[in-house]
Amino acid sequence: MKKVIVVGAGPGGLAAGMLLASKGYDVTVFEKQPYVGGRNGRLNIGAYKFDIGPTFLSMPHIIEELFAASGRNIHDYVQLVELDPMYELVFRDVTLQMTMNRKRMKEQIAHLFPGNEDGYERFMNENERKLQALAPILQSKMDRLYHYLRPTVLKALPQLTLSQSLYDILSRYFDDERLRLAFTFQAKYLGMSPWECPGAFSILSYMEHAYGMYHVIGGLNEIPKAMARIVEEYGGKVHVNTGVRKLWLDGRTVKGVILENGEYVAADEVIMNADFAYAMTNLVDDGVLKKYRKEKLQKKKYSCSTFMMYVGLNKPVDLAHHTIIFADDYKRNVDEITKEKIVPHDPSIYVQHAAVTDPTVAPEGKSALYILAPVPNNTSGMDWEKEKEPFRQKLWDTLNKKLGWGRMEQHIVCEKIITPHDWENDIFVYEGATFNLGHQLSQMMVFRPHNEFEELHHCWLVGGGTHPGSGLPTIFESARITANGILQAHRQPLIPVGALPKRREA
Repeated sequence: MKKVIVVGAGPGGLAAGMLLASKGYDVTVFEKQPYVGGRNGRLNIGAYKFDIGPTFLSMPHIIEELFAASGRNIHDYVQLVELDPMYELVFRDVTLQMTMNRKRMKEQIAHLFPGNEDGYERFMNENERKLQALAPILQSKMDRLYHYLRPTVLKALPQLTLSQSLYDILSRYFDDERLRLAFTFQAKYLGMSPWECPGAFSILSYMEHAYGMYHVIGGLNEIPKAMARIVEEYGGKVHVNTGVRKLWLDGRTVKGVILENGEYVAADEVIMNADFAYAMTNLVDDGVLKKYRKEKLQKKKYSCSTFMMYVGLNKPVDLAHHTIIFADDYKRNVDEITKEKIVPHDPSIYVQHAAVTDPTVAPEGKSALYILAPVPNNTSGMDWEKEKEPFRQKLWDTLNKKLGWGRMEQHIVCEKIITPHDWENDIFVYEGATFNLGHQLSQMMVFRPHNEFEELHHCWLVGGGTHPGSGLPTIFESARITANGILQAHRQPLIPVGALPKRREA
C-alpha cells in the first residue's frame, strides 16, 4: 500500500486525502492547528460559531462529485441550504437583491436600471458558453507548454480575453456603474481589483447566477470536517496539533516529512496543502529551490489581505445571510488597497449573518456576525497594532451609518479580530495575503506553481497557490487534479471528471 502524507488539513488537502484513501492509499494528514479546515476551519467564541474564512459555496456539484468518487454521498454528512437571495448589495442609493431566479433578476434590473436587462441576458448566455469552453482548463493539469496545444485548450484560449480586464468585460453588458460592480466585485474572491483581474473571471459571477449560492448548516467548516471523517473511515489518520518542521529531502527528492517534535515520517508521495509561499520559505531548506527560492517568492504578486471581526451580539439583526456594502467610490477603495497600500478611508465591507438561515451558529434571539474588510497585505509595512482599533471603529461607524443600525457595537457579547499580521503570524499565510498568489495571467496555468511540483520529486500541491487557483470550487478541482496525478504516476484508474451541469432555469 502506497503511503501519502498531506501537509495541512485545508479543504484541498483533505479532498485529495479523501480521494486517495478511498482508492486504497495509506493517507496521513498532519495539521499544525488544533482543528481541521485551515482557512476553512471553525472559530468558536462561547456559544457563537463562525467560519474562519470562506463563507460562499457555489458550484456544489464539484464537491458532490468528489464525495461520490470517494464512495460517499455528501448529503449524508452535511446539510446544504440554498440561499435566495444569494446576497444583498448595498450602494449609497440603492440595494440590490441578487438572485439566480432569472425572471426576478431581470425584472429587478429593468426596474432599477432600465435598459440594462437585455445586457443581463447577454451576459448569462455568453458566459455559459465561456464557462463551457474554460472548464477543461480548470479541470486538468496545465504544467507543460504543450498542454496549450490540446484541442479543448486551443478552443478555450480566445475566452481568456487576454487584453481586457474583468471590468472591461462587464462594461460590454451594463452601462450603469453599480451593475458593473455587482458582477465584478467577485474579483475580491481572488484578492484582486476588477480593473486588473483578467477578463476570463467573468465566469465567477456567472457561476453564482447559474448554479446558486449555498450555506452549510453549522458553517462551511463542516465540509473539511466531513472529509477528515472519510479519510479516517478508510483507515487514514488525521493528526491535529502536529506541525511539520521541514520536508525530509534527499537532494531534490521528497522522502517524507520531519515533524516539529523531530520525528521523521516516510511517504511515497507528499501533498503540500500549506500556504504555498509560506511552505517554500519555511519548510524547505535554503539552497534547494531555484524557481521558488525566497528571493524569487518576494518578487511574486500576491492578493490583498482582510481585516476580520467575528462578533456575537445579544440581539437579532435584520440583515440578509450575505450583505456587501460598497464604498461610495469603489475604484478609489480598491486602488487604496492594491496600489497605494494604505488603510481604506471609506472601506467596502462584507457581512455574513448566518443565524438568519442557521440556528446552530448563535443562541436563540442573538446574532453571530462575520465582518470582513479587504485591506492591503503585509508588503504595505502597515503597523496593525497601531491601526487595529481605529480601523475597527471605522468599520462600526460605516456599518451603523449605511445599514441604519444606530450603535450596534453596544450589543457586543464577544468579539475576535484577525488582522493581516495575525493571518501571517498565527495562521501562517505568506504576507497575510489571504487569497494566495495573485491571479495575473503571468501567474496562472503553466506559470502558476504546478500541481506536480516542478522543483521537488514526489511533491504535489493543492490549494489556492497552485492551478487552477483560489476559491473553494477551484481548490477542490486542484485536489482532483493532484489526486489524479498521483494515481496516474502509479498506473491506477483515474477519478472521473463530470460534465458541467446545465444552467438551472430558476
